[in-house]
Amino acid sequence: MAPALARSLPGLGVSSRRPAIIGGLALALAIVMIVALCVGPMPIGFETVLAAIGDKLGLASSGSVTHVQEAVLFSIRLPRILLAGAVGAILAASGAALQGLFRNPLADPALIGVSSGAALGAAGWIVFGSTLVAAQPWLALGGYTRAVAAFIGGIVATFVLFRIGGRRGRTSVATLLLAGIAINALGGAVLGFLSYLSSNQELRDITFWMLGSFGNASWRACLLLIPAAVLLCIGFSRFASVLNVFMLGETEARYLGIHVQRLKIVLVVMVALGVGLATAFTGVIGFIGLVTPHLLRLSGGPDHRLVIPGAALLGAVLTVGADTLARTLVSPAELPVGILTALIGAPFFMWLLLRQRKLEF
Repeated sequence: MAPALARSLPGLGVSSRRPAIIGGLALALAIVMIVALCVGPMPIGFETVLAAIGDKLGLASSGSVTHVQEAVLFSIRLPRILLAGAVGAILAASGAALQGLFRNPLADPALIGVSSGAALGAAGWIVFGSTLVAAQPWLALGGYTRAVAAFIGGIVATFVLFRIGGRRGRTSVATLLLAGIAINALGGAVLGFLSYLSSNQELRDITFWMLGSFGNASWRACLLLIPAAVLLCIGFSRFASVLNVFMLGETEARYLGIHVQRLKIVLVVMVALGVGLATAFTGVIGFIGLVTPHLLRLSGGPDHRLVIPGAALLGAVLTVGADTLARTLVSPAELPVGILTALIGAPFFMWLLLRQRKLEF
């Protein structure tokens, strides 16, 4: 019933521009990724990039690609670009799903406390990790213990969120939002205390992790994040028609046969898993999940069958572009990518708010 009803709702029919928008975003992502491969402290020409890719795929053999260029392309830049794209897709699709679930354009993956929980887990490991590894060497986990600690922190925050927001088998969206705000405040306080306890180097590590970076990208991280991004985006897209109906209101959706409680649990858990995993490997990257869905609604309307997949592609474009700027603007140094997303995202979001206020009055 839900998909049929979604097609009958005013303004929520399948947009004739959807194939063009999705195709344009896919093309934009390909262009941004190729540009990102070419630019950097060591510029590499477009023809050289194509030749290197052809060599790897066995499509061509060219002696114009040096070993240094090949190492830069396939050991440094390509995994970083793919990781940035996967993280951007996860954050943006999660933001679109949460905004549809909460029926609130201000909803953001960070709002429910997942990012704060992940930050707290990572900061705790930065401060106490060396002591724990000295006592139990197996906790080193090949250098990925910080990512594991951040992921566990995000999951614990989600568990606390549901314990606060759920009562008698029902979950209140408003209570979830308020609980997320409380978790963020508590996480910020504990994070401040950990910063107070940390040494100068530990404080520096916490600060840079909170600002987000793809500097530690690796193929191992890509092999985990890329399939997770694909599966999450497919999963969110399967709920697109249901989220269209959910825009009518929670009570109306329940009357129309949607299992509202199960929808809340499934979507919030999916968001928590995706955002927790992304944050665990890259740190906190803000505004991608908040701003990207708005851009899709401006260009193609509120239909979640466009907003969710479109937001995933646009989020990947924005994140790869921001990371490219982050590693080239002050080359050979590098800016944390979270600084750029905040510098660009915050003014744009304020413009959206001012624009919406003018439309209302």
